[in-house]
Order: sequence, then structure tokens, then C-alpha cells
Amino acid sequence: MELLGKKIGMTQVFDAKGNFLGVTVVEAGPCTVLQKKTAESDGYRSFQLGFGERKAKNATKPLTGHCKKANAVPAQFIREYRTDDTKVEFNVGDKVTVKEFQAGQFVDVIGVSKGKGFQGVVRRHHFRGGDAAHGCTRFHRRTGAISTRMTPGWVKKNQKMPGHMGDRRITTQNLRVVAVREADNLLLIEGAVPGPRGAFVVVRHAKKRSKPVAAAK
Repeated sequence: MELLGKKIGMTQVFDAKGNFLGVTVVEAGPCTVLQKKTAESDGYRSFQLGFGERKAKNATKPLTGHCKKANAVPAQFIREYRTDDTKVEFNVGDKVTVKEFQAGQFVDVIGVSKGKGFQGVVRRHHFRGGDAAHGCTRFHRRTGAISTRMTPGWVKKNQKMPGHMGDRRITTQNLRVVAVREADNLLLIEGAVPGPRGAFVVVRHAKKRSKPVAAAK
């Protein structure tokens, strides 16, 4: 199961043993089911979820009409959740909330990492760089040799070089849900999740770890 949400920020809570836990607060849902696809009509089974509210002046007519079919306002964040699990059943217009998750279970969080612009190899790939002392050397934070000369005569693929850093889709796996606050539509997830405060994220049941553990109280 997937749920759309927004990263609120990070804080600390106590677990049952009195230990500090660094957690990320995610406002997850409620999400409206905007569209339902079936294997008979579309060739696969999925649910399209919408999160947040967009101002009418900032919504296109196609988006407004699409959300109106589900009796919903134009959504800020829309994603399609594909599943073959017949136990998961929603209809257009249904609300998906944090009730789909429970404290102690593991989740994967998908988001877009912070963009850091164009960076050199020292920051981007943690190169050591050259000597910083005074002298005749002019090699400080440069890349250095990137290939051989005559043989093979070209730069090898995946060579670490300066370039754009961050602003990539990241999936952080196997994070534990510390607490579920249904009244506030909040998930407290142990650890850090991708993106800055206010960024949209997707929270799903962990694909590699399903057995729950004891959660904080």
C-alpha cells in the first residue's frame, strides 16, 4: 500500500526504554482515489491517489475536471499506485488515511533529494584533492587525470567528474514507523527521509522487510 504525504520536519521522541529517537514527521493523507484502473480495461490494476489542495486559479481545466469526477478539489500531488493484491480495494472518491499503517512496521519512503547545484569532485565524490600548502603546486581541488593517453584514447564510462548534485529521486528503505497519529494524519518515522521540509513524499509498505517490531509508546 502507498500513501502520499508531505515532509514536515524532524524531531525527537522517547521510546519505551527511555531512549531518544530521531524521527521525521510526515503528514500522510488523507488521499483521495481519483481513478481506478483494472486489468480488463487498462491491462493492469492500479489506483490513482491525490494529495493536498491546489488553488482553483493554479489548476488547469483538465486537472479540475479529472478531480471533479471523484468529487475532489484539484490535488497538488498525484501518483498512481500499481498493485496486484486483490485484498486492496478502493473506489473512486474513497479516502486513504494513515490507518493503512501501524506503529512498529517498516516502510519505504520515496522523495526527491535536495538540489545542490553544480559541484566539483571534492564535494560531489569526496575526492581528497591536492596539497593546500603554499608552493609551486597548482593542484588543489581539481579532478586530476580522467583517462589514459593513446590507449584507449577516450574517457571511460561512469568516470567521476564535476556535475549536477542532488535533486534526484531517492528511495530510503526499511524505516520503522514509531507512531501513527490518526487525529493529525501524521506518521512519525525513525530516521531521515529524502527532501527538504515541505517536500512531497510517497510512503509505502517496505518491500524487503515486513515483520514489525516493538514501537515507542
